[in-house]
Amino acid sequence: MKAFTGLALVAVSLSLAACNSSEEAAKPSGAPVAAVPAPAGTTWSATVNETPEGNFVMGNPDAKVKLVEYGSFTCSHCAEFAETASPEIRKLVDTGKMSYEFRTYVRDPIDLTTALLARCGGKDVFYPLSEQFFANQGAMFEKVQGNDDAFKGVEQLSPAQRPVAIAQIAGLIDFAKQRGISEDQAKQCLADTATAEKLAKGVEAANNQYQITGTPSFLINGVLVDNAANWASLEPRLKEAGL
Repeated sequence: MKAFTGLALVAVSLSLAACNSSEEAAKPSGAPVAAVPAPAGTTWSATVNETPEGNFVMGNPDAKVKLVEYGSFTCSHCAEFAETASPEIRKLVDTGKMSYEFRTYVRDPIDLTTALLARCGGKDVFYPLSEQFFANQGAMFEKVQGNDDAFKGVEQLSPAQRPVAIAQIAGLIDFAKQRGISEDQAKQCLADTATAEKLAKGVEAANNQYQITGTPSFLINGVLVDNAANWASLEPRLKEAGL
């Protein structure tokens, strides 16, 4: 988190170098899972709860199959996964058979900045807003590429000021404002060093427990899935788990 020299280039290189890598793990398996209707007037994909660790779980809290993604907002493979898999994940979540939890795996300062903004609207808009940040990834990279001079002063700022400055350079505050988050609210979220530290600790915990080697990485019922970096390779594993 402390190295900001060449920040624009670092963010782009990380999006390629640290994506799409995983370690082998046991293959999950299970008997067919029965569907569970959502409470009247609701859908499971619109039901989101916050975990004690500060992450957001979409779907039936008692779902038999629990899918967790470790993803990064500056990872191109994660953006591709969000585009192709999000509708399919919602369909499965709406059956009540599966819940889905996105855990931010922060890899660089731009990633942290985006993660703070994605959480800014709270649990009910976290997933739609996250998907829009992923869709904006290419446009965001265009803004930061070749902008090294703008980043030179960032490393001199306090930890609370750095994400605000990065977001302004990357056009992320304006992007959030267009989606219902006021500038004052965005800046307040970006200056939240406690949440930034919690996100960093989440990465440390993931590395210690699961030895995450790249993004996206997936857990099914607490087991790291090997060689699954896209929906085509993940979906069969979910079927093995009973979906």
